[in-house]
Amino acid sequence: MILPQMAFRALRTAHPRCLWKFAWNFGWKGFLSVERFKRRLPRGEYFPPFLYLSILNTCNLRCQGCWVDVTARDAIDLDALNRTILDAKKHGNAFFGILGGEPFMHPQLLELLAAHPDCYFQIFTNGQLITEKTAARLREIGNSTPLISIEGREIVSDERRGKKEVYARTLRGLDHCIQAGLLTGVATSVCRTNIEDLLTESWLRELIDRGVHYAWYHGYRPVGPSPNFDLALTPEQLVRVRRFVVEMRARVPIAIVDAYYDHDGRALCPMTTGISHHIGPRGDIEPCPIIQFAVEDIHDPRGLYETMRSSAFLKDFRELSGKHTRGCVVLERPDLVKEIVVKHGARDTTARGTAMAELEAMTPRFSQWLPGEEVPEKHWMYRLAKKYWFHDFGAYRATAHDAEGKAAALSRQLMAPAQSPKQTLNV
Repeated sequence: MILPQMAFRALRTAHPRCLWKFAWNFGWKGFLSVERFKRRLPRGEYFPPFLYLSILNTCNLRCQGCWVDVTARDAIDLDALNRTILDAKKHGNAFFGILGGEPFMHPQLLELLAAHPDCYFQIFTNGQLITEKTAARLREIGNSTPLISIEGREIVSDERRGKKEVYARTLRGLDHCIQAGLLTGVATSVCRTNIEDLLTESWLRELIDRGVHYAWYHGYRPVGPSPNFDLALTPEQLVRVRRFVVEMRARVPIAIVDAYYDHDGRALCPMTTGISHHIGPRGDIEPCPIIQFAVEDIHDPRGLYETMRSSAFLKDFRELSGKHTRGCVVLERPDLVKEIVVKHGARDTTARGTAMAELEAMTPRFSQWLPGEEVPEKHWMYRLAKKYWFHDFGAYRATAHDAEGKAAALSRQLMAPAQSPKQTLNV
């Protein structure tokens, strides 16, 4: 009964225009985008069906462990954004993730959304700048879903996000979205300080009562200029998150997103599979948001499609990471990231100019790949959707490590004995 309940909630609480744009632009066109991506793979032509664009650096918060240069003034102008999206649309794309910084600080965000009524946008936001007027305009345009990040209750939110009254201000923006009839989500970067409060059924039911339509849990990643290693989840906690998501999907009438596992619970990385890449706030084309190095950018006269399709830099990242890990190559094998960056002479895309020093200072850690701890999907809908439209797309056929070999390989890398996979890396 979960699926009918979810559908009923959406029909009762979301504006018809928002529902139609979601079903057509994201649902049907998104399906076609993935099918085109799959047809290109045998020819060795990679162009991701889902693009993520950090349209600016600037943010009104100062979150712990953030890798974005939030005090910088980098932003992609509207003309460049339109050219990028138009080029992607020519090759079948219809879905775009909009990140920052804080996207609602970009003065042309709403113009961008309105310029592409045939696309669907997921806006990653802290929600504090979404006024009633802004929410009403988003409903009028109809082609976007705000994904509002909540990192804890009152005390934890202030600590995590570096400001006061963060929780209350974020909930205010969340309520504006729901009252306007927008399809609205809540994202949480799960860490040691919020796992007990937000990784619970009671929290999901609280979100349902508020009118939230979907939730997204992802593990905190200690990267950037000031990584907070004390927040990182242990391997046991990573399994706990995965198990919780699978169980709640079969029990609670709220959609729950995850981007790092297939239908059988095997870990994957969207960058390695080629299903998504990232464009930074200066227009740099990066493998993913936390790999802040690039060779190409969106201003290349060849156009976005040809630039990304022919990128040896992106190709090496996909293939080398696919040979060595099903998890996050940045966390597990920062040495491989450095190897590729040096090989291609990739530039540091940060404003701070310290990305290589940060990479060299990293100690390998576990990410979502924990062999032997796979948790398959229980609900038929998620299992079916992932089996056909969100899996590894053959990216790991040449993976060097198997479940038994991972611990030994990583322990040799660290020059330390390992009694079990969970004791090999720092956590």
